Amino acid sequence: MSTFEPVTLAGRSVILEPLSMAHLDGLVDAASDGELWNLWYTSVPGPDAMAAEVTRRLNLQDQGSMVPFTTRLRDPETGAAGRIIGMTTYMNIDRELPRAEIGSTWNAASAHGTGTNPESKLLLLAHAFEVLGCVAVEFCTHWMNHQSRAAIARLGARQDGILRSHSRSADGALRDTVVFSILAHEWPAVRNGLEYRLARRN
Repeated sequence: MSTFEPVTLAGRSVILEPLSMAHLDGLVDAASDGELWNLWYTSVPGPDAMAAEVTRRLNLQDQGSMVPFTTRLRDPETGAAGRIIGMTTYMNIDRELPRAEIGSTWNAASAHGTGTNPESKLLLLAHAFEVLGCVAVEFCTHWMNHQSRAAIARLGARQDGILRSHSRSADGALRDTVVFSILAHEWPAVRNGLEYRLARRN
């Protein structure tokens, strides 16, 4: 069994690279694609806040509670890495079980609906269950983020419940959080479903 450490995960259309400050300009460009920071139910950093967010994630990595990734497009023919489209992480890591949440994810608006998100999730889930030996992987999202809730359900995750007044959004408003999870014994069926979705798209 391996441990949660920075690793590069490559699929057909995306590459997940260990986050670094060298990705800063590309991340600013990706967030500017759709001005994602203006979506009140998400917490995508604006251009002036991106460096602080990268630093925050790297600090959490140093503390052992997060493994952050930068998401890039990948040329399916040559395998070459392309432009940066977003970020994702393993977070709230429990190394004893082991178990983790996949979250703090966002992608450029132009990447929505292109299959990059399910492929990223396939890479992260396969690594979590098949390499790290996780017993479960969790997903959380804002109650009002209907797009995210639908996307998580399409992955094959099951809704565990709703944590009411669970946290505060950037504007100080209380947030209800919807919690989903996939258990280890459910992973083979989830993997088959994701692979089928991606094969139909290719």
